[in-house]
Amino acid sequence: MIELLMTEPLVAAFFALVISLLVGSFLNVVILRLPVMMQREWDAMLQTEAEADADASAPVPQERFNLMVPRSRCGSCGHLIQWYENIPVVSWLLLRGRCSDCGTRISVRYPLVELITGLIGGWLIWHFGLTPQGMALVVLSWALIVLTFIDLDHQLLPDSITLPLLWLGLLLNTQGVFTSLESAVFGAAAGYLVLWAVYWLFKLVTGKEGMGYGDFKLLAAIGAWGGVQVLPLVILLSSVVGVVLAFSLIALRRHSAQNPLPFGPYLAIAGWIALVWGDQIISAYLGSF
Repeated sequence: MIELLMTEPLVAAFFALVISLLVGSFLNVVILRLPVMMQREWDAMLQTEAEADADASAPVPQERFNLMVPRSRCGSCGHLIQWYENIPVVSWLLLRGRCSDCGTRISVRYPLVELITGLIGGWLIWHFGLTPQGMALVVLSWALIVLTFIDLDHQLLPDSITLPLLWLGLLLNTQGVFTSLESAVFGAAAGYLVLWAVYWLFKLVTGKEGMGYGDFKLLAAIGAWGGVQVLPLVILLSSVVGVVLAFSLIALRRHSAQNPLPFGPYLAIAGWIALVWGDQIISAYLGSF
């Protein structure tokens, strides 16, 4: 089986597509539940501090809640989702985008996340083959998809994803998967410090916070994966992606021009493009001169 996957790119790509579709279903769970889990942790910390007061009321027990428990259910009627109602993309189409019990509409974003995850995973393995670089980029893509949608929903980039990404990038580059370890270390440090400096400069000038610390950590993670040399391209591409997405959302009336958009999705998309096509983009740019 391994030999077949190594020698037949289309078979490997199809295998990666199926696996990534299944992972995409789980990513929807992470996108939905991880911010809730974080909020509950913060509330528990505040409650613990309040209990130090002798007059504090008794803690209110909460239902166990994590990425596995409780089972997925309809948010309207509480109908438990059966396994055959949870087949990536297919179940949503068969159910015509509605709950099988109460008929409440199911967001199109669920199959969209599954489809994006599946297509990206399949394409990466077809393009790079079943190589350490290809498999690592698939894992990176899964993480960036989660970060993108969580940041769009909550303007939050969880440390539980960005920090493991940073360390994974450094570990991969001890073997030179994407760049040298020296470049990866400098990339991680420079990625963090560049946005940290921009943050403080903006705050000193305007008195406002232009971005969050999660953005620093995400760019540090991208620098750890691609090395210090990808950072200028990532910053440039993130600006271009930001302008395109912002005008697209405003044109579609999905966003008001007065409301700020999170920077994490721009960094995620730009970092992915730079890691996949960075050499070609830079070569084409230099070749134009």
